[in-house]
Amino acid sequence: MKKLLYTLLLAPALLSAQEIAVLKYSGGGDWYGNPTSLPNLAKFCNQNIRTKINPKTATVDPSSADIFSYPFIHMTGHGNVVFSDSDVINLRNYLTSGGFLHIDDNYGMDKYIRKELVKVFPDKELVAVPASHEIFKGPFSFPQGIPKIHEHDNKPPQAWGIFVEGRLVVLYTVETDLGDGWEDPEVHNDPKDVREKALRMGANIVNYAFNN
Repeated sequence: MKKLLYTLLLAPALLSAQEIAVLKYSGGGDWYGNPTSLPNLAKFCNQNIRTKINPKTATVDPSSADIFSYPFIHMTGHGNVVFSDSDVINLRNYLTSGGFLHIDDNYGMDKYIRKELVKVFPDKELVAVPASHEIFKGPFSFPQGIPKIHEHDNKPPQAWGIFVEGRLVVLYTVETDLGDGWEDPEVHNDPKDVREKALRMGANIVNYAFNN
């Protein structure tokens, strides 16, 4: 029923192009980081997994009703994050009604986002997403789990999640910088194979968000 309700809410948008959005949060963190990431990811998905995503990425506030128009919301940054009471309620309703939030720590967000997620789901914990989870199985295979794209603290890449009734609703990726790998080639000068790896993992995340 929840998924059906969410589908009905999304119906007008899905009749044309699918859309994805960046979350514009408060607190002073650079929510606008990696500006070429989502447009490039959208193009990659359209070319490789037959989506019809509008490459012009939308921006949405966490307390806005517009958030229900997007099956996939991306969040990134380096610094502070603050969710207001209205943000918390709206995000919880969005995520429990079929929405999906991918948070990609661009280095420095970790200590802030963890406490804000407790506000959204006080009765749930971030848990490690195992390499056996379906998000790592297709359309592209990642048998070792989340890939490493950029090095910061010589730590392994990590994928954390919040599950609601068995469905992954929040994917938090840290020590990997997937979004950096989605950016235009000249931004970070990543080798082609590294960018390809990041985009393939991004396509898996989008595929999961659109189909679960």
